[in-house]
Amino acid sequence: MAATYPIAVVGDWESVMGFQALGLDTYPAASPEEARQTVRRLAKEDCAVIYLTEGLAKEMPDVIARYKDELRPAIILIPGREGSLGIGKENIQRAIERAVGADIL
Repeated sequence: MAATYPIAVVGDWESVMGFQALGLDTYPAASPEEARQTVRRLAKEDCAVIYLTEGLAKEMPDVIARYKDELRPAIILIPGREGSLGIGKENIQRAIERAVGADIL
């Protein structure tokens, strides 16, 4: 039987609560420090994917850098209630450039 790994969403309350309807584990965070602690705990618990709002991610580049080359957790940036800041797209573009060797977007 294959192992299953949890998928989590970390961000401000308004941004993450809709993900509960999809069956994802949600972790509202009121501050970047609270989000930082949550991401670290989820990583230790072997969470497979952590969706993190861009608003919090911009305040914690150290955490993003720590896990960017790890197999688990994959940290995927999503827009928060304030809309996209472009950080998620920029990170995907850099990852593609590293993998392919050129900007294909």
